[in-house]
Amino acid sequence: MTARPLRKALPFMLSLALGACATPAPPTPAPSADEASQASETTTEPTPVATRKRPPVPGTNPLPDPLPAMPLEQAKAAFVRDTAAKYGVDAGYIESVLANADMRESIIKAMSRPAEAKPWRDYRPIFISQARIDGGQAFMARHRDALARVESRTGVPAEIIVAIIGVETSYGANTGSYPVVDALYTLAFAYPRTGDPAKADRENRREAFFRGELAQLFALGKEQRLDVTTLKGSYAGAMGWGQFMPSSYREFAADGNGDGRIDLFNSTDDVFASIANYFVEKGGWTRGGPITVRAMRAPDARDFEPEGLYPDMTVAQLGGMGYRPMAASIAPDEPALLINLDGVSGREHWLGFDNFYAITRYNISKHYAMAVYQLSEAIAGRENPLADTAAPAAADGA
Repeated sequence: MTARPLRKALPFMLSLALGACATPAPPTPAPSADEASQASETTTEPTPVATRKRPPVPGTNPLPDPLPAMPLEQAKAAFVRDTAAKYGVDAGYIESVLANADMRESIIKAMSRPAEAKPWRDYRPIFISQARIDGGQAFMARHRDALARVESRTGVPAEIIVAIIGVETSYGANTGSYPVVDALYTLAFAYPRTGDPAKADRENRREAFFRGELAQLFALGKEQRLDVTTLKGSYAGAMGWGQFMPSSYREFAADGNGDGRIDLFNSTDDVFASIANYFVEKGGWTRGGPITVRAMRAPDARDFEPEGLYPDMTVAQLGGMGYRPMAASIAPDEPALLINLDGVSGREHWLGFDNFYAITRYNISKHYAMAVYQLSEAIAGRENPLADTAAPAAADGA
């Protein structure tokens, strides 16, 4: 995130972190177990409908091209040279930091088993608990005035900002224990490989992505006067209460208290402003817009699993396919996405709107976005997400 004055604004993610974790959009995770099973169950295509084209937004470039294969020491030398030239950081300093960095097997193992790979029924309890709800309500009460100012300025609800912090770092209690340099160094030069030829290109691109994040860390240290060797974060290199990756820190973080620096480790004003700025600038958050509602499936509705997470249909179009919102207040022309989840009590159907998509820009996962939404509703006292979430039997034609 480019350190900028506030305009509008990656858990310690078991996953990711990757987002915020304000993780930049490139790392699109592999389909989760229930996503894959849902896709395999789809036997018919929906009637073609007009689709809505996703607008370009900051931070959504594709994964970078794979880097040329070369021995480690040669690759490190090229990295030092390129980073020094691009960001004006002393090459000797970069060399000394890398010389003391460790490649950690624990980071490679953690990256190989992200939480997003779990089905919803197993993912949800990680982040939706009474302790996390109570903690969120207490946190929001302590910071009510600061959060209200950010909400008024940006339109991002206070409970959404708090839920992000709750999911990412348990309200600042767990911002990560990995040295950020070690995490990014490991993934930049030893990204885990599965040996699957079908995944090789993406794995090579992911390594290039993390090498770019390592370079951005040096730029961030220079700009914000941070000693990068002392920073701790997630196994993916995400930092602070909101778990921002270096590039997201530089591009989207905001100075919430006007002191001329952006401190996502110690300043809650900066943390709140930065999360909101991320949602507005990268996610395209719509003030007062809906996020998601439960949907009923008609008995004769065909299976349908959308590609991607962008709401490129309308409520009316999805209704014509047999998926209708259970809330009467949603306009027929509202852009929407069908969300299918495998819950504890069976299949759930939801409609996600532009603001749901905005949450997925923080972590590209429908599970993540739904966890943030449900936690935010509980923090605000509107819903009890610990209650049974199964839809009425008629909704799925049972």
